[in-house]
Amino acid sequence: MSLSQRIKELRCSKGMSQELLAEESSLSLRTIQRIENNESEPRGDTLKRLAIALDTSPDEIIDWKINEDKGYLTLMSLSALGFLFFPILGIILPLIFWILKKDKLKDVNELGKSILNFEITWCLLLFSYFIIIFSGFLGVIMGYLDNIVGPASILKIYIPVIVLYIYNITIIIISTIRVFKNKKHCYITALKIFK
Repeated sequence: MSLSQRIKELRCSKGMSQELLAEESSLSLRTIQRIENNESEPRGDTLKRLAIALDTSPDEIIDWKINEDKGYLTLMSLSALGFLFFPILGIILPLIFWILKKDKLKDVNELGKSILNFEITWCLLLFSYFIIIFSGFLGVIMGYLDNIVGPASILKIYIPVIVLYIYNITIIIISTIRVFKNKKHCYITALKIFK
């Protein structure tokens, strides 16, 4: 639907005549006629006045074409692997990808929210585990900190961390493959911070 058709449709759905729209928007009747006949395209102040008169936003009048870019979605999904260098990078990198294109590319908003929810949940689990272990509370109960002498004892402490890292890598790789194949990603989260 063209811009002129959308304006005409919005005007008709509000039960407004061209004269009334001209009066409400403080534009001339001839301007309204030229816009609806696709002889001119409203921009800036004219678009704003039309939006106010039609009780809508300029974004709803202008049909922003939302493109698809499977490569960008794939790269965005892979950016979560930044957690391998530092856990918070698994949040920061996808956040940057999401902010840059959330309103411009199809499915970026949904995928970005899912990745961020997943990575935030993962980071909270990881940091909570370290806080509990190194505070000594759970360490004493489980006998972790009683005899940290050999590699086996240290490995015993880090097994949950290794499992968390393997789980995160697995989910990211599976989701990236699914995104690449135009299927639904599988970022499973406990916390829904971004809805």
